[in-house]
Amino acid sequence: MNVHDFYYDLPEELIAQDPLLKRSDSRLMVLNRENGTIEHKKFSDCIDYLNPGDCLVINETKVIPARLYGVKKDTGAAIEVLLLKNKGDNVWETLVKPGKKMKVGAKVNFGDEREDGSYILSGEVVGVVEEGNRLIKFSYDGIWEEILDSLGEMPLPPYITHKLEDKNRYQTVYAKTAGSAAAPTAGLHFTEELLEAIEKNGIKIARVTLHVGSELSGLSRWRRLRNTICTVNSI
Repeated sequence: MNVHDFYYDLPEELIAQDPLLKRSDSRLMVLNRENGTIEHKKFSDCIDYLNPGDCLVINETKVIPARLYGVKKDTGAAIEVLLLKNKGDNVWETLVKPGKKMKVGAKVNFGDEREDGSYILSGEVVGVVEEGNRLIKFSYDGIWEEILDSLGEMPLPPYITHKLEDKNRYQTVYAKTAGSAAAPTAGLHFTEELLEAIEKNGIKIARVTLHVGSELSGLSRWRRLRNTICTVNSI
């Protein structure tokens, strides 16, 4: 299998930049594998393709405002940090831009400088892992989640250029456990009402928590894509 087989052109003007007011009104393309026909539906119509006894698996992971913008301590250079995976003891695996400026020992500050010269959040690169991701140990004053909420931004895909006014629009309605650097995007179109209707139709709903983070890079990303394709083809 060649990853290039899945490349296709998508005109930028056709990429929606803002979510619909009602999530389930998003478009749904239905491909009939038996006769090759294509139908254009609303996402809420997905209930017509689920049968009693089927099991719908949803991922309850919750996206954190994982994108941070700071300045390198010694030079003042702008640094972008994307939190990928919590390694414990205030150490996170991160994706850093520009990575070349952030070698082991480099320090970065976030937020406004206070009168005493300190910052509410600071970090130091303590290691470099596979594919160049940086391990950053953070130090901060206060509650980590509150600091992230005030300084961080939702890590939207690069093809989305509009800033979200409501951070919750990049969460599924069933998100519970914080930890992801990106949303399980297919689930963004479900509403509470649609899920209730699905259950009333005799479809079982299984809930799992799989955080989206550093495991979706490089070869692992391709393996996940391959497994997803195999799963879809088996339905």
